[in-house]
Amino acid sequence: MTSFEFDTSAVTEKNLTVTELTREIKFLIENSLPIFRVIGEISNFIHHPSGHIYFSLKDEGSQISCVFWRSRNAALFFTPQDGMKVIVQGQVTVYEKRGNYQLDVLQMQPAGIGELQIAFEQLKARLNAEGLFDQDHKKAIPEFPATIGIVTALSGAAIQDMIQILTRRFPPIEIIIRPTRVQGEGAAEEIARAIDEFNEYGRIDLMIVGRGGGSIEDLWAFNEEIVARAIYNSRIPVISAVGHEIDFCISDFVADLRAPTPSAAAELAVPDARDLRVKIDSLIRAAFQLLMDHIAQFRQQLRYFIDSYGFRQPIDLVREYSRRLDELVLSLVKSIRFYVTLNKERLTAMEKRLQALNPSAILARGYSICYALPTKQVISTSEDIKLNEKIEIQFSKGSAISTIEKINHGKDN
Repeated sequence: MTSFEFDTSAVTEKNLTVTELTREIKFLIENSLPIFRVIGEISNFIHHPSGHIYFSLKDEGSQISCVFWRSRNAALFFTPQDGMKVIVQGQVTVYEKRGNYQLDVLQMQPAGIGELQIAFEQLKARLNAEGLFDQDHKKAIPEFPATIGIVTALSGAAIQDMIQILTRRFPPIEIIIRPTRVQGEGAAEEIARAIDEFNEYGRIDLMIVGRGGGSIEDLWAFNEEIVARAIYNSRIPVISAVGHEIDFCISDFVADLRAPTPSAAAELAVPDARDLRVKIDSLIRAAFQLLMDHIAQFRQQLRYFIDSYGFRQPIDLVREYSRRLDELVLSLVKSIRFYVTLNKERLTAMEKRLQALNPSAILARGYSICYALPTKQVISTSEDIKLNEKIEIQFSKGSAISTIEKINHGKDN
């Protein structure tokens, strides 16, 4: 029977626990291996409800477990899926509980044009579902902008072409350039920040966001969600001008107007001053002709008034109206006199009637009024008095006190 013996010459005296050994391995791996980029195909993809992403990255010969924490994957501009070839940037870490090494992912991007196209279509569909492409949200492009802001790179022919076309077509235009990177890592963030800064500045009428042509990778900054949302949230109208006429980016769908090239954006942004001069000259001629037509019409009307009887014989008209006025005055005086005489006669008749009804006039004709004493009530019949009762007799002039000695009620004489 064979016996085995350990060579203890290179072994430490201390017996390590599994946890301690795993921790030593973790320290060695994580401190000796730098951050690097790895290309591979996604498999076993899991998007956990917590927001963390777990998957394996594999090639023909091997695979490695990967974890992409929620705090880092929130900026992903595409949706990873099994079978997609990607490039990840990260570092190797050790999961102590299981003693497994894994790739802690810091960034991820599609590895080829096919993957980029998939990411493009995914983001396009998602933003369209959110309403970022709706026509109702798009703002009108001002017809005569005074100031235009341009978000692009200072290097390259695109900016020079836009400046040359803008100043040639509309010399009064004021141009403000906010230079940014338009490709590579961090370009999308710079473009979005430039759009936000122009909105904070506020003193521009229109914004052009774009760059010249290039590959799909070169134009990719304009396909990122951060740029799309910056354009969507802009209060200032935005023209997207990216690449050549056949190139379409997410920014084209979100912008208020898509221009096929940066040069075309400059032509769409401002009117041609030469066309404006021709139009203004035409309007001036039309306005002058309209004015002359009105003057001719007023002259004709004035000539008609001058030739009319009223204008040729003003004194006759004044005399005619004066005569008519005299007639009206005489008629009015006659009417007034008639009504005054009529009312006087009515007043005299009413006065006679009142005089006839006056009690003093009745007393003057020999009648008198008897009052019971001491109530001073009028005695109208013999039944209102009693024998030996004192009464007052009112004459037309003066009165007398009398005592009743006999009463005749009219039943016999």
